[in-house]
Amino acid sequence: MKKIVLCLSSLAVLVSCGTAKEDARSKRTFTTPVTHTSVVECILYDGMTKDSKQLTTVGAGNEVQVMDTVSAYFVKVRVTANGGTQSGYMYRTCFGKR
Repeated sequence: MKKIVLCLSSLAVLVSCGTAKEDARSKRTFTTPVTHTSVVECILYDGMTKDSKQLTTVGAGNEVQVMDTVSAYFVKVRVTANGGTQSGYMYRTCFGKR
């Protein structure tokens, strides 16, 4: 009787571990860039500090592709401006709340 209970409890632990792994994978927000529209004029930086080099200025109403939410203040974006595509960092406050 003890062996049966031990086997069943071991099986239950293995099943729950597999379920937890699937749940963790399904909570990923997005893996491809998501298009957002800038609500104010913002600067695209090459780093995540205000002292970083300014790459370009993104006007209000322009679309950018958000590639990653890097920190509480910055997002990594890809912008098409001046005939080319540039990647950099913008402040989160450049975008409206969804």
